[in-house]
Amino acid sequence: MNQQATGIQARFQHGYAGFTLDVDLALPGRGVTALFGPSGCGKTTLLRCMAGLTRATHGMFTVHGEVWQDAKTFLPTYQRPLGYVFQEANLFQHLNVQRNLQYGQARVPKDLRRIAMDNVVDLLGIAPLLPRMPYGLSGGERQRVAIARALLTSPRLLLMDEPLAALDVARKQEFLPYLERLHDELDIPVVYVSHAPDEVARLADHIVVMQDGRALACGALTETLARLDLPIQLGEDAGVVLHAVVVERDAAWHLARVEFAGGSLWVRDGGHPLGHAVRVRILARDVSIALAPVAGISIQNCLPATVDAIAADPHPALCLVRLALGDSPLLARLTRRSSAALELQAGKPVWVQIKAVALIG
Repeated sequence: MNQQATGIQARFQHGYAGFTLDVDLALPGRGVTALFGPSGCGKTTLLRCMAGLTRATHGMFTVHGEVWQDAKTFLPTYQRPLGYVFQEANLFQHLNVQRNLQYGQARVPKDLRRIAMDNVVDLLGIAPLLPRMPYGLSGGERQRVAIARALLTSPRLLLMDEPLAALDVARKQEFLPYLERLHDELDIPVVYVSHAPDEVARLADHIVVMQDGRALACGALTETLARLDLPIQLGEDAGVVLHAVVVERDAAWHLARVEFAGGSLWVRDGGHPLGHAVRVRILARDVSIALAPVAGISIQNCLPATVDAIAADPHPALCLVRLALGDSPLLARLTRRSSAALELQAGKPVWVQIKAVALIG
């Protein structure tokens, strides 16, 4: 089957309150696609158009080849096999958790149910919450129940509108592992709205970078984050996410070595077993460049690389350098004076020193 038949096609033009949404996207039919950008860029409007909550003036939307909207068709939200998780959980306050879940399940005829109650309860760790009322739950617990209720509708598409926005930092850290389990264990495409780079780095496989109602870029996470025309939108959070595997642990120093397509890195030991797949996030500000290996420094990771391209940074004193670590991209932010002193140019072999690496489970 081709991408059009198995993926998601979304073309919308819609003017609303002085704002214009104008996108034409081909998204994968599995994994997590993040709609990323600053507040007011159109992320939620696009999600509402996908859900049929907002009827775009001109629109075409298909999921796995099934038409939900085109010039002749417009399925109302209740006829679209989707789950929608809002910033607020919106649970029924007069029903306990179990009955909230049963409400979601009852929307789907028994012969069309593809997701079992027990599986969802286990996946999201909410068994102890089943007899409780919504008013007695924490923000993170309410959101887990809201996601469970959405999944029990057996959706062909799950839409999530900044589900962590109302949580503090501690609750976010508790909640994120459950979203990762959804990513790993469910074969349901997810479109996830966020303006938080750390959430995108941890969860997304694919990213749509939005600004002023338009998509600046759309593609696989690693390659898209490494584009030199996009870090302007990310500012201090410019960097890359690499897929790696834990291959060695140094128990004495609480470190682990992870391998990726281009080398290996020492990182803080997150307790993952050998062979476990992880993501590592490397910010451009944590990468320096040398012409030869440097001895006698505290930086643990020094790797050979090749300069791929150089671009201007928003600040006139700085530049962004894209490097190739084997088959993996890397970004470095340094002063233009340093770049000139090193005579950096495309194709030049260098050594990169990576000061900090964030290990994402």
